[in-house]
Amino acid sequence: MKSWSSLAAVAAALLAGCGGLIPPRAPLPATAAINKPTAQGAFIGADNPHVAQEPVPDDWWRLYDSRPLDALVQQALAANTDLRVAAANLHKAQSALDLASAAREPSTTLSASPSFGRRSAQEELHPGKPFPSKFVYGAGFSVSYQADLFGQIQRSIDAAQADLGSATAARDAARVTVVAETTRAYLELCSAGREIVVAQGQVDLQSRSTAFTRTLAAHGRGTPVDVDRSSTQEEQVRASIPTLEAQRRVAMYRLAALTGRTAQELPKELGQCDQEPRLAQPIPIGDGAGLLRRRPDIRRAEFDVLSASDRIGVVTGDLYPKVVLGASIASVGVDQHAFRNDSFKFSLGPLISWEFPDRTRVKARIRGAEADREAALARFDGVVLAALKETESALEVHARDQERRAILQRARAQAQNAARDTQRLFEAGRLGYLPVLDALRTLAQVEQSVAAAESRVAADQVNLFLALGGGWREGKPARSAGPN
Repeated sequence: MKSWSSLAAVAAALLAGCGGLIPPRAPLPATAAINKPTAQGAFIGADNPHVAQEPVPDDWWRLYDSRPLDALVQQALAANTDLRVAAANLHKAQSALDLASAAREPSTTLSASPSFGRRSAQEELHPGKPFPSKFVYGAGFSVSYQADLFGQIQRSIDAAQADLGSATAARDAARVTVVAETTRAYLELCSAGREIVVAQGQVDLQSRSTAFTRTLAAHGRGTPVDVDRSSTQEEQVRASIPTLEAQRRVAMYRLAALTGRTAQELPKELGQCDQEPRLAQPIPIGDGAGLLRRRPDIRRAEFDVLSASDRIGVVTGDLYPKVVLGASIASVGVDQHAFRNDSFKFSLGPLISWEFPDRTRVKARIRGAEADREAALARFDGVVLAALKETESALEVHARDQERRAILQRARAQAQNAARDTQRLFEAGRLGYLPVLDALRTLAQVEQSVAAAESRVAADQVNLFLALGGGWREGKPARSAGPN
């Protein structure tokens, strides 16, 4: 009893002298990019009349007020293969957290070891007559519990919780991307359909002009050269249609993959869309503070920083003793005396282990963990700055493409007037056919440019929503958790 008391006193003194030495979770540095006042304010491109400083809605694609688009998005969210992978990774992270949390619970072991054999007389230092063969058994139960005196287990749980938050943010980022790509594919499908209609209209116009020129040539008011020129221009406009058809089909195939289906399973009416849905209001963009709270990739990078910080504490815990409280009871003997009083044994007491001489290696691992946190902080700053850059760039491109579309629309009106006037003058015999051909060629080019500009603006809108983070706000931002 005296020796046990002395051992307990020494252990208590050692543990008391080492208590509370694992550092707490380090907060984000004040110099982090996310803490800059300039990152929290209004965007530089917020003065565009096509955007509004209002909160970004969670279901932003519904601003298009399109039932087919909404149905496609819902199907993609339910069946997209990337989202299935993200969900599996989330379940894996939850399992890792459950495993880390289990370290706080007592562990139990139940054992049984029946056997038949003979012991060696020589081994037992009884040479001579061999020992008889016997049935031998062993059965026991043990329980152990590691006392988390220095917080190492808790820091492991904290790291697993941060990893779960990172996996949740990764899933949300995948959702944002899937929704944006589904919306983009549908808009491209409809834009290609609209451009096909425009091209067919130009082909019809040029075809009528060719027929009229052929009639004039037959009556001596034109030449075969005029007919050939008009036919050539008609075929040039017609040549753009196969490319647009291919774009429409490719968009259909993308929609099929995004929604977890084959191309044959898509509704046939999707291929008949010839007008992409339009936004009936300015795009809500919020501000920098809202963006930094909303974007899942920022939240993921922030959780990665916390996880790296917690793992510094986990490695630091190896500097200090580990105390495991244990108890066991067992019965061992030959089968004839099974579970008799003389077959029982038990033990009760703490197990203290301390890799005291190996501190150099532990400190090297600590430095490695600290370097991992520095790298995570650098990546976090990079993600924040990239998010701000992407949003400002998307705002700028969207604004300039809106201006370009407006200019081209005015040019189209002028080209339509010029084509109409030259056609009338030609029909009145006051102009040759070459000015009519030039006017029609200009009109066709401007019409195609306007159609392409409309498609580009539609793509710009999706890019802007994607840069804004898509509106998902699931999962608590890491920086709100504070140090533990």
